[in-house]
Amino acid sequence: MKKHRPLLELFFSMLKIGAFTFGGGYAMIHLLDNEFVEKKQWLDPEEFTDLVVIAESTPGPIAINCATFIGYKKENLMGAIVATLGMCLPSFTVIYLISLFFDRFLSLSAVESAFKGIRICVVFLILSAGLKMLKKAKKTPFYLTVLILTFVSMMTLNLLSVGFSSIFYILIFGSLGLLLYAVRYLKERKEGEK
Repeated sequence: MKKHRPLLELFFSMLKIGAFTFGGGYAMIHLLDNEFVEKKQWLDPEEFTDLVVIAESTPGPIAINCATFIGYKKENLMGAIVATLGMCLPSFTVIYLISLFFDRFLSLSAVESAFKGIRICVVFLILSAGLKMLKKAKKTPFYLTVLILTFVSMMTLNLLSVGFSSIFYILIFGSLGLLLYAVRYLKERKEGEK
């Protein structure tokens, strides 16, 4: 039984987060951070920030990518499977039940009011996760430049009502990060040859 305890703990942690978080993966970031960095200390803050960046830039939902990585880090392949199932099971169950009674479900005024309240909570959770990650991030000149450029471009495009996908932000600034890494690597290699 002791052998299965970490897997059960992983499963029920992900199940809890998956069941009580509305608004998708971005809303879950704060809860994942709280559960696995602060409470359980399975990840350090810098590792968690890297995890979120990788989970965002790889295909698939961010919450499932995060769950899979955390599970794999804790218990290898079986941990990845268990964590992913724990994260997906609540959403799958709720969506399946809603699909059975979809029309009647949406016509309920209580449901409509609940979703309006949930939207406010989702905005808070996303903002809270972003601010927490901002506080923990290393304040290098490159990081601050990318942060300011991203914020200014997003605000400008929103104010001008220009449709610009977040995918392009990821591609542009990911490429910029790779370019900076390549320049730094070549510079260090050249200094090492001297």
